[in-house]
Amino acid sequence: MISANGWSRRGLLAGASILTAAGTAAAKEDRLTEGVVILIDSNEPYVMGHAISYSANLAKHFADKGAKMLIEVVANGKGIDIFRADKTPLIEPLVTLRQSLPSLSYSMCASSKVIAEAKEQVSIPLIAGANLVPFGIGRVVDLQLKGWAYIHA
Repeated sequence: MISANGWSRRGLLAGASILTAAGTAAAKEDRLTEGVVILIDSNEPYVMGHAISYSANLAKHFADKGAKMLIEVVANGKGIDIFRADKTPLIEPLVTLRQSLPSLSYSMCASSKVIAEAKEQVSIPLIAGANLVPFGIGRVVDLQLKGWAYIHA
């Protein structure tokens, strides 16, 4: 984070507080090399649609600035429905978006998947291009600790 006087504070999560003199242009440039993680934990169609819109709009926003932004949509809890081949109402937009944005990835919480499979007594198929991560919320935190921005859809 850049303060009003142009100093940045890094290392707070690691327990260290290091102040460095950094111009805002350098700090902005650093942020452009990271990514954005979008968490979806709802199976409401309009919320799932927001995750798709956010992904497309962010990719375009940064492309217009000449920057390539990594984007990962993480589905957790009821939000796993977005990447379920048997339930998602958005299969076509998801596939099309993923094909058009190579810097976009989809992750589903394996823990939420196991819980849903046990509750529904079915094996849940994933859409093409979706990956499993052990814990969706853990994935979000891991990415934030690496400097990724967080958006809750």
